Amino acid sequence: MSLSELCIRRPVMTTLLMLSFIVFGLFGYKQLPVSALPRVDFPTIAVYANLPGASADTMASSVAGPLERSFATIPGINMMTSSSNLGRTAVVMQFDLDRNIDGAALDVQSNISATLKNLPPQLPAPPSFQKVNPADSPILFIALASKTLPLSQVDDYGELVFAQQISQLKGVAQVLIFGQQKFAVRVDVDSDKAAARNLTLDNVQTAVAAANSSTPVGALQGVRQNLTVDATGQMPHAADYNNLVVAWRKGAPVRLNEIAKVYDSVENNQLAAWVGADRAIVLAIFRQSDANTVDVVDTVKAKIPYYQSQLPPSVDVHILNDRSVSIRQSIADVQTTLGISIVLVVLVIFVFLKSASATIIPALALPVSLIGTCAFMYVFSYSLDNISLLAIT
Repeated sequence: MSLSELCIRRPVMTTLLMLSFIVFGLFGYKQLPVSALPRVDFPTIAVYANLPGASADTMASSVAGPLERSFATIPGINMMTSSSNLGRTAVVMQFDLDRNIDGAALDVQSNISATLKNLPPQLPAPPSFQKVNPADSPILFIALASKTLPLSQVDDYGELVFAQQISQLKGVAQVLIFGQQKFAVRVDVDSDKAAARNLTLDNVQTAVAAANSSTPVGALQGVRQNLTVDATGQMPHAADYNNLVVAWRKGAPVRLNEIAKVYDSVENNQLAAWVGADRAIVLAIFRQSDANTVDVVDTVKAKIPYYQSQLPPSVDVHILNDRSVSIRQSIADVQTTLGISIVLVVLVIFVFLKSASATIIPALALPVSLIGTCAFMYVFSYSLDNISLLAIT
């Protein structure tokens, strides 16, 4: 008995089978991730290290070099590249497609720990790493700008309010910040004035670091009670450093404002981002590899008014680039083409068969088969993109 004969002899079974195709197909269609192109996940890990003030040559020789030599012993590396600039080094490793990314991450972590003894002791923090997809790109850019507030304060709002809360949303992989302007106090030492008082830059650095220390002070022990001494040594603004005693010369104190200019600034004044002609802080939002681009963008946009309500009215929030717009348009165009092709196929069948009753069967079979295809696409982890829709068409 052939399949067609079985379906003719058992119409109830055939009807239920087609209904199940439609139900599971609609369920799969709702769950399919939407993107511009099919998902291709390359096992890639990026390692970042920061050493403020170090030149690109110093970062390449003292930081990138030892890390690269250590990572070269990890099996399965297909390609490794590094880039060093002022105060920052990035080492990107791409592994073979059959390499487990979690196992590779463990190898990278152990190699970083083993290389710490060969890195400069001035590193403020050990090198960090994260799993990345080089084929992925941001799906949404959000800019924060203000005409009255300093950029360092706008940066705080961007990192503490927007970036942290957006990172917790479903489907968001990470949020990168461009044009970072983290607040910092800068000390510009006048070398002539320092040399006249027999002071070096190391003396100034040691004095500033010691004055801004938050190390434990100790405790006072009495007969009836013990008291912990808490002395806050943090100085948040430049004005607090002006009268700092750097050294004593001939019984007189040498204060910091006598040999240096102290002012409020940012950690890296070589970074900048603009919205038109105004400086701004730009947030780039990346989606998870299996997330629906359109749904993630809609979720973030729905939360923006709530996040903006936590900011001062002087901070403006702009959406610079929404990648879901082009995806929506391209998917809609392909879906329209698919609908037109179905109508044309049915019309061609009707012209050749010259029978409305005979045309009903392919007219029902076409959409049922296409809807059922979505169920299998969901099972095999395909996405709803231009390539898959063109294949269906």
